[in-house]
Amino acid sequence: MVETVVTTPTVERTDRTVKNIMRPRSFGSRREPSEFEERVIEVRRVARTVKGGRRIRFRVLVVIGNKKGKVGMGIAKANDVAEAVKKAVAQAKKNMIIVPIIDGTIPYDVISKHGGAVVMLKPAASGTSIVAGGAVRAIAELAGITDLLSKMMGSSSKVNNITATLKAFTSFNPEYTERVQKYADNKSKSTKVAVETAEIKTAPTTTKDSVGVPTESVGKAKSKKVEKAEAKPEKTEKVKVKKKVKLEAKKTIKKETKAKK
Repeated sequence: MVETVVTTPTVERTDRTVKNIMRPRSFGSRREPSEFEERVIEVRRVARTVKGGRRIRFRVLVVIGNKKGKVGMGIAKANDVAEAVKKAVAQAKKNMIIVPIIDGTIPYDVISKHGGAVVMLKPAASGTSIVAGGAVRAIAELAGITDLLSKMMGSSSKVNNITATLKAFTSFNPEYTERVQKYADNKSKSTKVAVETAEIKTAPTTTKDSVGVPTESVGKAKSKKVEKAEAKPEKTEKVKVKKKVKLEAKKTIKKETKAKK
């Protein structure tokens, strides 16, 4: 018997798109950059006793902020830490507050209490940086504060300390903060004007010499010390002239006495 092999004609399919084998696979969608910066303050393992035994979960405390005056806190529980962080961030976005910041610090001193925690906040001069503990420092940095003095008294609970600081940030009087803001703006304007006038006075001006050569001369603004230093040589010259006159007078008196003799 002769075996006959039947070959089917190959037809090219144009309607089907050709797959690129060398293209890497995309592992999930890329996360877009968030407006707020997240910071995990505390992760704790909590347990609940049920009929079948103990049910263990994770409690996460998260603080978020945009470093432009907005900050919020969130607490959530879940079976996994990552899931708890997501839930806490979502809760923190719902509980955002606005912090009044004037020249990188708070308007005035404030003391806030929550439970057993007492938090004292004080404004600081520029360049001081944040002098605070872990929980308060995290909130201040995420809020956009650059200079701050603080003290945590009483309870060491991070949840209570953070809620106390958030209460302190929301307790500022808006009328008084406006007055402080106006004062700070006027002060900055006056300093700018003073700097500009000093630059104008010390700017070099071109003047022509007696020969006609242009020379650079500093403005007329001179300090009192410089004027005194320039006035000293004139005094010394006057003293020298007086001494010479006295010596000449003595010589003439001696000559007259000799002539009389």
